[in-house]
Amino acid sequence: MPLRDALRTSVLSKKWRYSWEKVPKLAFTDNLAEGPSSYLGEVVEKRLKVTRAIRHVLTRHNGPTILELNFSVGQLKLFSDFDQIIIRCLSRQNVVKEVIFIIKDGCYNLPFSFFSLQGLERIHLQNCGFELPLTFYGFSRLRRILFTNVEVSAEMLQEFLSHCPLLDEVILNGYQESVDFASGGNKLTFVDLLRCVPLLKTLEVSKYYMKYLTAGGMPDKLPTSLAHLKHLHLDVCFMEQIEISSAICMIRSSPVLEKIVFLMCDNEKLPVQQTSSNFFDSKDYSDLKLDHLETLEMKMFNNLPLEMEFVKLVMAMSPVLKKVRIELNDNVSVDEELKMLKDMLLLPFPRASPSAKLIFVRP
Repeated sequence: MPLRDALRTSVLSKKWRYSWEKVPKLAFTDNLAEGPSSYLGEVVEKRLKVTRAIRHVLTRHNGPTILELNFSVGQLKLFSDFDQIIIRCLSRQNVVKEVIFIIKDGCYNLPFSFFSLQGLERIHLQNCGFELPLTFYGFSRLRRILFTNVEVSAEMLQEFLSHCPLLDEVILNGYQESVDFASGGNKLTFVDLLRCVPLLKTLEVSKYYMKYLTAGGMPDKLPTSLAHLKHLHLDVCFMEQIEISSAICMIRSSPVLEKIVFLMCDNEKLPVQQTSSNFFDSKDYSDLKLDHLETLEMKMFNNLPLEMEFVKLVMAMSPVLKKVRIELNDNVSVDEELKMLKDMLLLPFPRASPSAKLIFVRP
């Protein structure tokens, strides 16, 4: 039930009057203030109405636990007292399990008091930024982060991750601007990042973060294995040798990997280190063990020789593989698709799992 409707139930009867105060999931949106706004004064007034609604709900909420606190609103910088209204009402009870900040306009800098929410298990930030307080002791229960266009320096991100000991799902999405913000500080590599999250089960990294995190290079294999990693989602440019090498390094270092999803990128606006056409032939992959891999997905597949060689390599090393799903890019012609099918289905190459289904689709 929408929060506004839940509040309205309080007029139904004495029994319903206080029922909304224990709602476990609270979602605050611009729709809390009804009606469109065209002038600046109206916009400000609408924001103030949302602020008052948030204050009212949070000061009256008596539930033992808030499972999810969702803010999907516009320019929070218009709220001079937003930090005090929201964070102080929550931190005193230490009951919030999940916080979602989806900011539509601009960038919202999290207040230091946000980091006192020690009960957090999941954080989803979009168009936000933060610096850690000097007294930051970490989130001891945090298991999942989803950062989209979060402005945080490399040093702060590494510090944040290293103080979340139970973190097992990391999703980093960002445009060029947010990644440029991170790169303005100390350098952060995949080796540094992965060292901070020893219990990692799911890792998802988008195009520009991939470019940034691989810039420092990767060894053939990580010094410490990713013993718990099961799902690996990467945006990879197969024209960039360093990105392929980094992806292979993570795969090689993940003994229980169950699912690989690669989104093919062309990095047309980024400097490219051309990958040798015999990249896979020149390497020894005898130690590549994919004994638990069940699914391989390749999205925006361009039918590059290296992309095809990677698919064949994975199929040759995955004895329990169930499905290989290849989603073709629009630039792949029907003739190319038919030739690809012929090569994959008729020409012999090693397959560790004879029952693996090979699926070609168009978006």
